[in-house]
Amino acid sequence: MSSEQASIITANLATIQGKIEEAARASRRSPADVRLVAVTKYAELAWVRQLIDAGMTTLGESRPQQLVERAELLGDAVEWHLIGHLQRNKVRQVLPHVSLIHSIDTLRLLSRVGEIASELELRPRVLLEVNVSGETSKDGFSSESLRAEWQQIVEQNSVVVDGLMTMAPASDDPEDARPTFAALRELRDELSSLAPGLSLPELSMGMSGDYIVAIEEGATLVRIGSALFDGLSHSEQPS
Repeated sequence: MSSEQASIITANLATIQGKIEEAARASRRSPADVRLVAVTKYAELAWVRQLIDAGMTTLGESRPQQLVERAELLGDAVEWHLIGHLQRNKVRQVLPHVSLIHSIDTLRLLSRVGEIASELELRPRVLLEVNVSGETSKDGFSSESLRAEWQQIVEQNSVVVDGLMTMAPASDDPEDARPTFAALRELRDELSSLAPGLSLPELSMGMSGDYIVAIEEGATLVRIGSALFDGLSHSEQPS
């Protein structure tokens, strides 16, 4: 990778981190309460290494196989988050490498993760993916199904349910995402009140185009890919 590419990545990262801090303070929140998850799905390995060199160690992968391969290559310096769909037959492969799974989208998958975690003597942290907008193209619990299955979720002993995740409908206007993000926060508060021992501290919401609005609505994890690699030539565009 050229020094110019390295400089672009480092500058993009600094810009995004600055905007996250600014948005947090404007919302009367501590910047430390919002974490950037750098999405590396389409990033070349050299780009990922540059992110790490620039101090970014929380990385998100959509593809389980790529997460495993890169985790083995890059070692313990990186905290890996799985942000994409997880098939039940990939759970055993992924669990030893992942710090947080953002995409538990059914009770069946949650139960499978708990079963494998128990066998491996692990207690993974997970987020429940909620299809707040009701789009048929998106995975996730509906708000109604999550409420209906909440007691069974709370009874899972081999996983730590740390919060909720959602994606807003695609739009050129970040403000269009606000109702989705606000609804996720309100759902989290409702579910927390039903299970006092489960605080659900994490809200994973907001991507490159709408993360400022997400922070204003309470996001603790923002998943950013394309904005980190803006200005780099690539045969595939990061998402």
